[in-house]
Amino acid sequence: MNKGLAIILQVAVIAVALWVSTLLSGITLGGGSTTRKAFTLIVVAVIFGVVNGVLKPIIKFVGCGLYLLTLGLIALVVNGLLFLLVSWIASQLDLPFHVDKFWPTAVLGAIIVGFVSWIMNAVLPDKWK
Repeated sequence: MNKGLAIILQVAVIAVALWVSTLLSGITLGGGSTTRKAFTLIVVAVIFGVVNGVLKPIIKFVGCGLYLLTLGLIALVVNGLLFLLVSWIASQLDLPFHVDKFWPTAVLGAIIVGFVSWIMNAVLPDKWK
């Protein structure tokens, strides 16, 4: 499969997962029109991918002791903090995507995004990955 098409598909999967996370009461997606909301979700999905692709491996390497000590439960905290970071970056870019607070909103939002992404990637045929 073409690498560019795979990246576009992954951004679309993350955008859908972010849209599902907006069903939580503390995560808001403004923008009015459907086109504006879709654009916001796509841009936030790109931000989400870049933040997870760059920061998450560094955090796992530096904090590997905490991951071992907590049997991986620190990942919930890290994912929630990264989700808040994505919300902050979106606000700096004047995108109408906002996460209210860390607990439980950001943590649950990150869990929802991870779960929905996992389901969608499991459903997509291998030729699309």
